[in-house]
Amino acid sequence: MKLSRRALGLLLIGTGACLLASPAVVRLFAQDQAPPNRREFTVTAKDFHFTPSRLEVTQDDLVKVTVRSQDVAYSLTIDEYRLSKRVPAGGETIIEFRADRAGNFPFYSNLTSDARHNQTRGELVVRSH
Repeated sequence: MKLSRRALGLLLIGTGACLLASPAVVRLFAQDQAPPNRREFTVTAKDFHFTPSRLEVTQDDLVKVTVRSQDVAYSLTIDEYRLSKRVPAGGETIIEFRADRAGNFPFYSNLTSDARHNQTRGELVVRSH
């Protein structure tokens, strides 16, 4: 018996749908994957300092950081997570990521318009499970 590509594709899709609908498969996925925690922070940048300057989360948390400037433009950069967002003067920006690595990671403003940006620093602490 020879199946056309279309018939074979429909057969595979139907088989996959049956497998995914199986209660045993649904339970298996539910046991292995707990929904991640969502952590939200608001960081204020003012007078070349971040407040709070320390953020603590657990590995695999979904993290949302709203950064608000109360004076000049800043950035918030976390090298290890390859994140860097500019915060406009008097404005805000949102950074979202999954904290998938445990450890202590510095964050800072990488702008060079004023030497005081060098002191605009903080730390992200990601605890392991």
